[in-house]
Amino acid sequence: MFTENFFNLLLNLEDNWVVKSVKTDVNKGEVSLHIKCLLELIEDKETGELCKVYDHAPERTWRHLDTMQYKTFITCSLPRIKTKTGQVKTVSPSWASGYDRHTYLFEHAVIDLLKASKNQTKTAELMRCGFNVVNRIIHLSTERGMQRRSLSGLNFSHLSIDEKSFKKGHKYISVLSHPSSGCVLEVEEDRTKESCKKLLNKSLTEEQQAKVATISMDMWKAYISTAKEVLPQAEIVHDRFHLVKYLNEAIDKVRRREVKQHEELKDSRYALLKNQINLTEKQRIKFDAITGANYEVSKAWQVRENFKDLFSISQASGFALYSQWASNSLRRKIKEVTKVVTMFNNHIKGVVNALVTNYNNAMAERLNGKIQELKTIGRGYRTFANFRSAILFFHGGLNLYPLSSW
Repeated sequence: MFTENFFNLLLNLEDNWVVKSVKTDVNKGEVSLHIKCLLELIEDKETGELCKVYDHAPERTWRHLDTMQYKTFITCSLPRIKTKTGQVKTVSPSWASGYDRHTYLFEHAVIDLLKASKNQTKTAELMRCGFNVVNRIIHLSTERGMQRRSLSGLNFSHLSIDEKSFKKGHKYISVLSHPSSGCVLEVEEDRTKESCKKLLNKSLTEEQQAKVATISMDMWKAYISTAKEVLPQAEIVHDRFHLVKYLNEAIDKVRRREVKQHEELKDSRYALLKNQINLTEKQRIKFDAITGANYEVSKAWQVRENFKDLFSISQASGFALYSQWASNSLRRKIKEVTKVVTMFNNHIKGVVNALVTNYNNAMAERLNGKIQELKTIGRGYRTFANFRSAILFFHGGLNLYPLSSW
C-alpha cells in the first residue's frame, strides 16, 4: 500500500535519516513509519562539536498528520552522542521536540483548528486524538508564545485591569490588558491585593510601570489600592463599560421589583437594556410603552441615558456636570439608583476621569465578551491554569507555532 520511498519524499527528512519500514494496519486504520538515523558522527547543536554516536535511546512514538484516512505515527530510536567531556546527549529529531509525543506539523494543525473553532473538544474530534493532547498543545504553545513575546514596542501610557468570574462560588481571575493593541498581557488567579500586585509586577518591568499614565478598572478596592501603590503616578479611570453595567443592573432590579405590580413590564428586560438601534420591532413597541409611562424603571432608564450623555465632556466642566447629574438622580429617590449613584460619588475622581477622557471602552466590551465566549464554548474551566492558557492562547497576541518549518 504505502511504501518507504513515498514517505521519504513526503517527510523531507534530514540527510541520512530515512524511513526504513512502513506498517499499515487496515483494520485499525493506522500507519506506522519507522525512521532510522544512518549517521555515525553527529554535531552537538549546543557546542558545534562533532561527536560519535554512542548508542540509541529506547524507541519513541510521535503522532503525525493523517495519511489519507489513516492515523499516522512515527517511531524512532533516537541516537545518543557522547561529548569530549563524557556527557551523553539524546539527539533531537527534526520532526518534533525531544519531549512531546506529536510532531510539529500535527501541533501546527491543532493550533489552526483551535483558532478556527475555539473549541478543544471539537478540535480533538477532528484531529482524532484525545482531549488531553489538545489541552497540552494549548499549554505548550501559550508558554512558548509568552517566552517569545516582546513588549518593547508597546505604548504603556494606558492599561486596563478587569475581573472575570472563573467558577461558581465567587471564584475570580484578574486580567491585565493593553487597550490599544487589544491584547491580554497576563492573567492571575483571584482578585485580592496580593494577586493584583503579582499581576502587575509579573507583566511589567519597573520601567514599563513608570510609563503608565492611566489605568482603567472596576471600583474593586483591591485594584484601586494596588494601583496607587505600584503605579502611583497613574490616574485611575473607572471605565465606562463598568459604570454603565452598574446602571443597567440597577434598571433591571427596579424592573424586577415593579413587575410584581405591573404585569406589562414582563419580558421587558432586553427592551430596556439593549441599545435602541438594536431593538426588534416587538421590543421597540414594549420600550415605547414603558418609557412613556410613569414607572420607576422608566425613570431609572432615563438616569442611565443622562449619564451616557456626559461621555467626553470637557475636563473643565467634568466635576460640575457630573455633580449636577448625581444630584438630579438622587432626587428621584429610587433606592436601586441611589445605591449606584452613592457608589459613584465615593469614587468621584475615577468616574469623572472616565467621562472626560477619550478612551473608548469598545475594546473592553469586546474582550470581556470574548472571554465569556471561551467559558461558554468550553463549558467552564476546571482549573485556573487551563483558563489562563486559553485566554492567552486566543487573546494574548502570541506567536504560538513551533519554530521548526519541517
